[in-house]
Amino acid sequence: MPFQDLPDRLAEVWSNIEDARQRGGHAQQVTVVAVTKTYGPDAPTAAWRAGLADVGENRVQEALGKMPLVAEPLRWHLIGHVQRNKVKQLDPFHLVHSMDSARLADALDAHGRARAKPLDVLAQVNVSGEESKGGYEPSMFEREAERLRGLDGLVVRGVMTMAPLDADESTLRAVFTGARRCRDHLRAAGHPATELSMGMSGDYEVAVEEGATLVRLGTVLFGARAT
Repeated sequence: MPFQDLPDRLAEVWSNIEDARQRGGHAQQVTVVAVTKTYGPDAPTAAWRAGLADVGENRVQEALGKMPLVAEPLRWHLIGHVQRNKVKQLDPFHLVHSMDSARLADALDAHGRARAKPLDVLAQVNVSGEESKGGYEPSMFEREAERLRGLDGLVVRGVMTMAPLDADESTLRAVFTGARRCRDHLRAAGHPATELSMGMSGDYEVAVEEGATLVRLGTVLFGARAT
């Protein structure tokens, strides 16, 4: 049986999350999103059997090919970049974490209005300023938060960000604090923005200390991916 050690790995993760939550003092609920990209349908199934209801995929087509092979009623999250020509394929997703530009927001809004049901999304912010990462610049986000309020085809549930790989703790905290400020801008503009999607296998404990409500975990749950 694949992923036999997943329950033990997950138990350790939950323990670490609770310790970090207590240290941070934000009193938030934390959801683990099991990142199943590049794995077969046995990974989402194993996640469900271990007690997780949320899984994350990076690519729309990979996720859509996997979903019919998984019987469990999981909540599927899209955590990778979305091309505007794929927005009509997002209906099966519970939450889109990667609304990373005004142009994409407009495309998502148009689809939400066309189907007469708003899309639940997170705004991706590039707090670290890395050119390799997409996302809104924090300096422009207050104005964008106001603009997004007029897009009836969207429900902006919060913010997603990624910290640089191998960043030191002070950099991690600066990135995660910046994302939290962007979420505050959303809330001030009237959005129901309760979510902070930040933290991966290498930095999720710091992210939870800084208020993360969604942590996206792959390697720490499933082991190293084959290259």
